[in-house]
Amino acid sequence: MTDFLVKRFVKDYENVQQTVVRTQYGILSSCVGIFCNVLLFLVKLLIGLGMHSIAVTADAFNNLSDAASSVISFVGVKMASRPADEGHPFGHGRMEYIAAFIVAFLVIQVGFTFFKSSFGKILHPESISFEWVPFLILALSVTVKVWMAVFNRKLGRRIDSKVMLATAADSMGDVATTSVTIAAILVYRILGWNIDAYAGVIVSLLVIWAGIGIARETLEPLIGEPIDPELYHDITEFVESFDGIEGVHDLIVHNYGPNQSMASIHAEVPKDVDIEASHEIIDQIERRVFAEKGIYLVIHMDPVEIHDEWVLKVRQMVRDVIGQVDPGLDFHDFQMVREEEQIDLFFDLVVPYEYGEEMEDAARLKVLEMIEEKDPRFQCVIKVDRSFVGKNN
Repeated sequence: MTDFLVKRFVKDYENVQQTVVRTQYGILSSCVGIFCNVLLFLVKLLIGLGMHSIAVTADAFNNLSDAASSVISFVGVKMASRPADEGHPFGHGRMEYIAAFIVAFLVIQVGFTFFKSSFGKILHPESISFEWVPFLILALSVTVKVWMAVFNRKLGRRIDSKVMLATAADSMGDVATTSVTIAAILVYRILGWNIDAYAGVIVSLLVIWAGIGIARETLEPLIGEPIDPELYHDITEFVESFDGIEGVHDLIVHNYGPNQSMASIHAEVPKDVDIEASHEIIDQIERRVFAEKGIYLVIHMDPVEIHDEWVLKVRQMVRDVIGQVDPGLDFHDFQMVREEEQIDLFFDLVVPYEYGEEMEDAARLKVLEMIEEKDPRFQCVIKVDRSFVGKNN
């Protein structure tokens, strides 16, 4: 069914890097969400009113909030597709994240509303009834929500959309809430225990938790996420594959919406190569990265020594010392200046994020001490730095 809908409503559906294609995917997802959730809302509302069930009614309004969420997602996707203009030179791609953040607040608000109602039912219980037809319709709604979760997850992975993946997670939350409601009805049918209000509390808490999850997922790219390790290795290995590039570091990726990224990186080039030749290589890499990966990459050249055996020997000594202090440390931007009575070493010491200020100072001082023990002429100027790449999950 998913492939049928995509082929029917998304033109050029395989070209997911194009903004217009991504927009069509977003519109398809939103329209399917609106249709399915409005249908489920109407059915569950009638069932809840007929059975005097606060849990079923809460579940119905959760579906209505999902429909409203799909409307907001639709508007967000349309706004995110607008091209760059004078006031927004990086485009409007982040509107997709903002729309999803609004959705998260709607979901949380619905959860709090029905938590209050459910708690009131605990204090003032009401009787419920069991009927097979409404019960089977609730079971069918679970099937619909499972399909919606699979549908959005598949689309989200295909176009790398955090919003669609969050929507899929929300649908699975709905599966859990409806399943709890069904369990409450079965308990009443089999044992005669009215746990409807308690089930309503569980439903509302699950809804709130789903909203918090969506908010967390959409806030991360707005605040600024670390670079995905896979993307980090993809870009660094691509740049290092060119002749004339000795190494890279300090890769930073700025996200301005799905498939809308700018990046910068430091590339080490031989210091004795003509600068125009190195610049031509840099230009070629920047053009290739944009053409093949859709990322605007700006490369800063760092000239490094690759022939002087003494410099190479000292750099390896620094690497060994840093590894002895902590295998989790690294360094880059190494420069050596030899004078008559001293040898100046300049480099950036890369420390993990779990290092506090005291640990930074301790590591830096330990590195200084161990290097000076190797040769009293060494005078180090060390700048503490951190990587922008995230950890593998």
